[in-house]
Amino acid sequence: MYLLSRRSLLAIAAVVDVAIHARPTPVAAKFLAARHHLPPRHLETVLQQLVRSGILKGVRGPRGGYELARERRRISAGDIVRAAMVASTDDSLPPAPDSILVEQVIGPVVREASEAFLSRLDQVSVEDLCRNAEKTANVNAPTLAGDFTI
Repeated sequence: MYLLSRRSLLAIAAVVDVAIHARPTPVAAKFLAARHHLPPRHLETVLQQLVRSGILKGVRGPRGGYELARERRRISAGDIVRAAMVASTDDSLPPAPDSILVEQVIGPVVREASEAFLSRLDQVSVEDLCRNAEKTANVNAPTLAGDFTI
């Protein structure tokens, strides 16, 4: 069970994927979506919010895509989750309970736990996640093949 929303998990996965694969050219959204077995439309809003938050940079053109806007070590998982949370609006959910119990008892405890959770995510950089991915998963950056098409 994850305490993060699917959107937040997707945002972290997208940023780490871009960090691993964006050298020497930006990562196209369609390749990013393919690696995560998602339709590209599921990524569009998340990627755009990450660009607006200064985590990713969008590159236009035929070889365009996404690359990191800052160094890997300067982006934390907490930064990514906060950016994803800004873009997340669940209009389909019922309104939060409006009661003294929630306001004075439950709310403060949940806020404190949320702050502790985000604080821990702030301690994990994209660099840390990339190193871990290189050790444990088969997600190394692609080897460059010569492409001399004119």
